[in-house]
Amino acid sequence: MAIDAATLAAWVSDARRRTVALHADRSDAELAVPYLRIINPPVWELGHVAWFQEHWVLRHVLGQPPIHDGGDPLWNSAVIPHARRWTAALPSRAATLEYLEVVHDRVLAALSAGHADPRLRYFTLLSIFHEDMHGEAFAYTRQTLGWPPPRLHEPAHGNQLPAGPWPGHVAIPGGRYRVGAERDPAPEFVFDNEKWAHDVELAPFRIARAAVTQREFAAFVDGGGYRTRALWSDAGWAWRAEAGAVHPIWWRRDGAGGWQRRAFDRWVGIDAQPHRPMIHVNAHEAEAWCRWAGRRLPGEAEWEVAARGAPIAGNLGLGLGDTADVGAFADLDSWWGCRQMIGNVWEWTATALGPYDGFVADPYREYSEPWFGDHRVLRGGCFVTQPRLLRPTWRNFYPPDRRDVWAGFRTCAID
Repeated sequence: MAIDAATLAAWVSDARRRTVALHADRSDAELAVPYLRIINPPVWELGHVAWFQEHWVLRHVLGQPPIHDGGDPLWNSAVIPHARRWTAALPSRAATLEYLEVVHDRVLAALSAGHADPRLRYFTLLSIFHEDMHGEAFAYTRQTLGWPPPRLHEPAHGNQLPAGPWPGHVAIPGGRYRVGAERDPAPEFVFDNEKWAHDVELAPFRIARAAVTQREFAAFVDGGGYRTRALWSDAGWAWRAEAGAVHPIWWRRDGAGGWQRRAFDRWVGIDAQPHRPMIHVNAHEAEAWCRWAGRRLPGEAEWEVAARGAPIAGNLGLGLGDTADVGAFADLDSWWGCRQMIGNVWEWTATALGPYDGFVADPYREYSEPWFGDHRVLRGGCFVTQPRLLRPTWRNFYPPDRRDVWAGFRTCAID
């Protein structure tokens, strides 16, 4: 379905407003953060967002000259190594914000003059979704550095949602199912790794109605899960040993011996939020819990089928500011009865990112292909994800050792 011109322009402005707001409360000194492998320098990332939109919309589609002569080697993430971003001669924060504003205004002018051009629309959508993904990464940075939560608007009152667990399974019969993005009717935008829809044959499976909760994961930690070699894959045990992991990242003991989780800049007790989904675990930790519990992660095709009919709604877009209990949002179940397949936390699957048959890279070639094989697919979105970014076929992906991601997991029975 085509997105009308007014909505497209509004999305350009909304994405830019969110980008700026995610750092507006931080001083220049605070944004000069030390090197970390899992984040970008904030001022560099702001410039990269502007450069990406300029590159694909203003230059690639409209043929406009570069705004900054030296911008390509500075902000093109495909050519500037991660460590170099910390020592590059970046413009000031004020100059970078001005760059963001100039690009925004020129894109809006282009849309006003030629919004029916399908190439302009496609690459504008690419730049919006790219910015939305970086907006989520900006929130990761705030969590990683222990900054306060972003204040884009007043969060809704999550504690007024129906609370509690959502135990049990749904049984999904075996058979032939269609997964991936359909060609017909032609979508206005999907990423190359979603192309195209194809049939898969699935055995019958039973999948949990909800994600694994913090209380359920705490039992694994307290039961010695991080010390039990038999629960871990070879890659997982090697990661655990190298990282020195003995419990989830951003967990600590409280004075009474219970667990606390750091949510941005504050510590909250696991016992006070036992039915929140587990978050900030990597694929190795999720798989170790599964072995401990006699479970398994779903394949991504199983996950996509189980999510059929789940609305793109719920705990998304920082509306609540944190996770909600897995029993919340009862009116948003999938057709099969699985809860919160969209939003709350990303969910790890057992599937390595790879191409669907007939894969052809889109113009933004660096989006998918470089990561085939060594990244793991996650599905569903999290409480930070922008709803407009999501579709039932959308495939997120990260290395299996990343645990700063807003990721949890749900499981399948081993039949």
